[in-house]
Amino acid sequence: MNIKKLKIIGIIIAFLLTFPLHFLYDKLPCFLTSIIAPVNESIWEHMKILFGAILISGIIEKIIVKTKKLNINNVFISNFLSALISIPIFLIMFMPVYNIIGKNFVITIIIMLLAIIIAKIMSYVIMKKKNLNLQKITIIFVIAIYIIFGLLTYFPPKNNLFLDPIKNIYGIQNKNN
Repeated sequence: MNIKKLKIIGIIIAFLLTFPLHFLYDKLPCFLTSIIAPVNESIWEHMKILFGAILISGIIEKIIVKTKKLNINNVFISNFLSALISIPIFLIMFMPVYNIIGKNFVITIIIMLLAIIIAKIMSYVIMKKKNLNLQKITIIFVIAIYIIFGLLTYFPPKNNLFLDPIKNIYGIQNKNN
């Protein structure tokens, strides 16, 4: 298996993971799932889906690399960076469409898939580089990102990006009000 096949598998896995991640908090509401899955329908909360799906697909890619004993570098850092970059990629494509036509499920799914593909292409480029040996620092950055997600879930700014347009709430603290 080469890197291209691995990335195609990663794209498929990441895209398929977006669906269960969307409903994770609704099915298992607790502190942990509130950090990794959306607690409302705000645009920002859905960035957790994108970030998490790409990270999980990266873990699966790493398992494939290990079990098949493939000589592929930078699996952790490439997937972390692609998960991170997928957020602004999605927002750059999504926000103009959202501002013009509002929320549209099909368009949102297509934009999410495009963001995953673009992010995984970036991951592919990084995997082709010489070994960067940044696994430990990547884990620290992943933890830091999830801390930020948690803080913004429990203490969101009063900004349209964080507003649930259906329930007219921000974050989780007002969910039951």
